[in-house]
Amino acid sequence: MSAEHLDVLIIGAGLSGIGAAYHLMKHCPGKRFAILEGRAALGGTWDLFRYPGIRSDSDMFTLGYNFKPWTNPLAIADGPSIRSYIEETAQENGIQEHIRFQHKVLKADWCSERATWTLRVQRGDEPEPIKLSCQHLLMCTGYYRYEAGYTPEFKGREQFQGEFIHPQQWPENFDYRDKNVVVIGSGATAVTLVPAMTDKARHVTMLQRSPTYVISLPQGDPISAFLRRFLPETWVYRLARTRNVAVQLGFYKLSKAFPGLVRKALLGMAKRQLGANFDMRHFSPRYKPWDERVCAVPNGDLFKVLRKGKASVVTEHIDGFTAKGIRLKSGQVLPADVIISATGLELQLFGGMQVAVDGVPFDAAKSMGYRGIMLRDLPNAAVVLGYTNASWTLKADLSSEYYCRLIQHMDAIGMRQCTPRDALREVKDAPFLDLASGYIKRAADKIPSQGDRAPWKLYQNYLLDLALLRYGKIEDGYLVFTSPQSSPQAATVAGLRADVSQTP
Repeated sequence: MSAEHLDVLIIGAGLSGIGAAYHLMKHCPGKRFAILEGRAALGGTWDLFRYPGIRSDSDMFTLGYNFKPWTNPLAIADGPSIRSYIEETAQENGIQEHIRFQHKVLKADWCSERATWTLRVQRGDEPEPIKLSCQHLLMCTGYYRYEAGYTPEFKGREQFQGEFIHPQQWPENFDYRDKNVVVIGSGATAVTLVPAMTDKARHVTMLQRSPTYVISLPQGDPISAFLRRFLPETWVYRLARTRNVAVQLGFYKLSKAFPGLVRKALLGMAKRQLGANFDMRHFSPRYKPWDERVCAVPNGDLFKVLRKGKASVVTEHIDGFTAKGIRLKSGQVLPADVIISATGLELQLFGGMQVAVDGVPFDAAKSMGYRGIMLRDLPNAAVVLGYTNASWTLKADLSSEYYCRLIQHMDAIGMRQCTPRDALREVKDAPFLDLASGYIKRAADKIPSQGDRAPWKLYQNYLLDLALLRYGKIEDGYLVFTSPQSSPQAATVAGLRADVSQTP
């Protein structure tokens, strides 16, 4: 049985995948496409993560799509609200009917002779994978492994008699009422869990090996709330989006140019929230601002529960687990009925699928990012990722728009294959992400590099990317366009399309 052929396959029905489908339908309306989603629901991260307090770590005016206003009064929103926003987007634009749930891609193999991707896909519990083929592949699978997060080896873990949980696998209806909870970690997940769990827990302790910069942001947007009384919702959204993009970019640039000044300001704001008697070593990182992500807490909720004594912070290394808690290197024992390992994610490209070009496995770690969207020597494929220093969707939207421009250009010049090439290897390698976070260091041998010059350099700058990706030239000397001889299979597909187009 021959594989079903589509023009475009989008992998993943999360925030990026639904956005990519919208842009494809708008800019390339004649293309036949499907979204393959390995899980039974759309939403990606915002459906997978169900731990207490799950919320955005950036404002929704920039995390929202550029084509759909965020109308909820909360600028920093909870997970269920974000999931509803994604579902609403899919329903309003007829995207839902293109999603094929429980379709997990096992392997994608590019054939240069036919200019076609062939995918092996596990459909539900069926014993044998099915085959699908396409000309273009948009991988909107995010950057981490959905099956499990990162959990270090803890000495004596088997001795612990309480509940041990990773937030990525939160048990449904888990009851932590009147229990002592220890949250291991100091990143975005930890600073969300700690205040959220003080509603029922006896006490919550955030146990960190080293501190993180934490900044309080208003959960609502009073300016937008005021403007809604006079202006259309679309105008309010655009104004808030423009303002917040400028603030995010300005803060990042200021942090890189004047790290000492920004550090002083961040620590000063935290101290005012925590009170004069709080030990500030727990919020005084050794690194410069934006060497790792800065964590935002809405309305200072983390600082409030610390100030009220509902939660506490311990900065210390773990020696091992005991039956009743955690023993620290100092000898102190933290009592715990529940231990939560908010220790990060396992980075993973391509959603875990195997990728090959003409039967040869493609090693992403030996490749280089092109415009932060495509990969060197990987034809007709985009890896849609977001920013690390700003909202994810800002870059994801631009990436999908750019790839739609590329499809239009290929159709206009009559070419079927497009591959980023650096034939002379003149471009020097640099780390793909300019962050020192643990999850990035752990995945250094799995992710591609970036280059030292455009279009291989990853700028992490929305305004610059907006100009380059939306309005820049497609043909820049690095994209190689070819149109291989049509095989009988390709000719059959073309003939079928011609017959359909001529049907009255």
